[in-house]
Amino acid sequence: METKILVVDDEENLTDFLCRALRQQGYKTLCANDGDAALALIYEELPDLVLLDLMLPLMDGWEICRRVKSDAETKHIPILMLTARGSAEDVVQGLDLGADDYMRKPFPLDELLARVRVLLRRSRREDDLRGLIEEGELSIDTEEKELRLRGVLIELSPTEYSIVEILARRMGHVVPREELQRRIWGISAGDSRTIDVHLSRLRKKLDDGKKPLLSAQTLRGRGYRLAWEEEEQ
Repeated sequence: METKILVVDDEENLTDFLCRALRQQGYKTLCANDGDAALALIYEELPDLVLLDLMLPLMDGWEICRRVKSDAETKHIPILMLTARGSAEDVVQGLDLGADDYMRKPFPLDELLARVRVLLRRSRREDDLRGLIEEGELSIDTEEKELRLRGVLIELSPTEYSIVEILARRMGHVVPREELQRRIWGISAGDSRTIDVHLSRLRKKLDDGKKPLLSAQTLRGRGYRLAWEEEEQ
């Protein structure tokens, strides 16, 4: 699988230069020139690394870092902050928000590429240790591809498992249909009835008659969500 790196900077010339340099190293690159586009790409593509400028239109790099590092689905993504601002306060603020590294502009390209390699190696080691998703009474072993609800193993088809793992990593949040299709089948368009059939079967398997109910929900026009449904008052 290709390693994806998202480059975020409002200077398009710099963004293009960094993307070309990274592609020459064998990485797949994504580009964004404002904060809103960057955050959307992070959730849509789940890149392996983000090179993040601080001074961005629409949403600054500090806020992007705060959101990414406070979300269970994205907090593992390494962030290398890039900025022309050189004060110690900026460095401290970025690292306090969870940034993994920090470089001041202008920077030597070879040093940037070396730091990219270090962050990716570190991230892969952490991935090897991260094989369990736990959300309340739901437990998913991502290595064995097993799901347990209240300690009971639930038998799932490979596609049902893929769906529930994707939704569980973003528990309580909506995953758009196109994103789910792309991440499971590699396409972003197609017959949504295929997913609906799998979701229907998944709902039945997750309904163990106990409260709170773990519900695989279809939100018309928005996408799909895994959430706990509390007992009605």
